[in-house]
Amino acid sequence: MKKESNKNYVIPLIIVGVMFFVIGFGIGISGFLTPALRSAFDLSTGQAYLVTAAIFSAFVIFGRPAAWVITHIGYRKSMVLSFMIMALGMLLFVPSANAFSFPLFLLALFVGGIGNTLLQASVNPYVTILGPMDSAAMRMSLMGIMNKMAWWIAPLFLGLFIDLQEVRIDDVILPFYLVTGILVALGVGIFFAPLPEVVAQGEEVLEESKETQSSYAKGKTSILQFPHLILGAVALFLYVGIETLPMASIIDFAKATFGDEPNLERYASYVTIGLVAGYLFGVLTIPRFLSQTRALIIFSILGVISTLMLVLAPIEYAFYGLLFVSFSNSLMWPAIWPLAIADLGKFTKVGSSILVMGIVGGAIIPLLFGFIVDWHKGVAEMAAVASYQAGYWVMLPCYAFILYFAIHGHKIRIKK
Repeated sequence: MKKESNKNYVIPLIIVGVMFFVIGFGIGISGFLTPALRSAFDLSTGQAYLVTAAIFSAFVIFGRPAAWVITHIGYRKSMVLSFMIMALGMLLFVPSANAFSFPLFLLALFVGGIGNTLLQASVNPYVTILGPMDSAAMRMSLMGIMNKMAWWIAPLFLGLFIDLQEVRIDDVILPFYLVTGILVALGVGIFFAPLPEVVAQGEEVLEESKETQSSYAKGKTSILQFPHLILGAVALFLYVGIETLPMASIIDFAKATFGDEPNLERYASYVTIGLVAGYLFGVLTIPRFLSQTRALIIFSILGVISTLMLVLAPIEYAFYGLLFVSFSNSLMWPAIWPLAIADLGKFTKVGSSILVMGIVGGAIIPLLFGFIVDWHKGVAEMAAVASYQAGYWVMLPCYAFILYFAIHGHKIRIKK
């Protein structure tokens, strides 16, 4: 339940949509910087994906502390603090560029990841419990559109300052000064924004009875007593990995497929197109024609089919499989999140922090992919595009587990 009426949450959703845009912008920057830093510092494919690892490792380290922060200062103030931390991370890019230091770049990305962790832990449960639970995936899909628009805009923005074909690290100074200023301004704006505090059903403990309103959470003393949450965190871990992988790898895959043609960053829009198309589908169909659970089942199966197309199709067609993979990924976050935090009662904030820790999959899966590509190049001595196709096999078991969660895993809480 919310402290305020469910009827008037349009303005808060618009404000939170801006925050999802900022989250997407940060991920989009990492997707652009992966090939850029690889070129500038002459990194291997696996080493280049340390860029993504630096951002997402913060989620597993600061996931639980984020829950503590939110519990003590609330959702809105946590959002403000997250913007300031992200601004500090962006500002650290300046000394990193001046020193021409790859470790300092990783540190800057890690600090930005800390802010992203707190922001994710704040805005995702906020959107989920802001309105009716059965339409949570629809609201999350709307937020996803904002998020992925930023994925597309971020590389275009940086492309105004950085030439992907001839990277000059000192070119990042001006754009990151600008991004820092924007983040600080947004943080100040959110501080004064009309965002009501919300609580999930049963999240507040009744003072007299000391019982929770959630019958499933009643009597439980540990977050580990919610197996559907743990399975949901694993599903989210795998999902974020396979969602991040196309954005992080598409420019390198395009270069391997089409050669050194100019403006390779335009191919990043393929990922965005697929995701946004799926989100629009979710907005139009959930829950009116399709339940959150049914949507997750259908899109998991599409993910399996799309992966097989990506790794088995001829070279001239395989690249476009990333478009279908991205479409398959679109409704997974909106569906996994509400299914995983259902009936947590007073454990909702802690449960949300566990799910946020699962976002570290965005570091592990692309890093694993990068080392598979490097290994395949060395052992098979085949064309680079074939090595990328071999690396994309990593997505198949991920989709299989998400399908299991959609069919059975989330139902553990309602089965005796």
